[in-house]
Amino acid sequence: MTTQLDKVLYTAESHTTGGRDGGAGQSSDGALDVKLNPPGSGKAGTNPEQLFAVGYSACFIGAMKAVGPKVGVKVPEDVAVDASVSLGPTNGGAAYGVAVKLAISLPGLDADAKKKLVDAAHQVCPYSNATRGNIPVELTIA
Repeated sequence: MTTQLDKVLYTAESHTTGGRDGGAGQSSDGALDVKLNPPGSGKAGTNPEQLFAVGYSACFIGAMKAVGPKVGVKVPEDVAVDASVSLGPTNGGAAYGVAVKLAISLPGLDADAKKKLVDAAHQVCPYSNATRGNIPVELTIA
């Protein structure tokens, strides 16, 4: 079942040429302008997995800040999320997939508050909702 948006709050637009091997991507507002190259190629540029890691971790922090007041937990100023996005073959090499690990650092909070905040954020984060049931996502709390 596909979840439909009740209302569009923002639409990101980009233009990409050449793909992950020697390509480039730009956002429509010019804020993002990157060269693309495959992971491990040694060539200048980033890759889609790095962009996904940064996007997911930033989104997850935003989700924690959004749900914090609702669950009675103040998000620390020095909150951090280290994201790992792994790329590999699936179905015996017939396709490719990704897996995500988020290591969430919430200094100064007790274990119960951390879990409450992370669990609530994982339910509302757009990236978590997009990936749920589609790819492995592992959350660890520091």
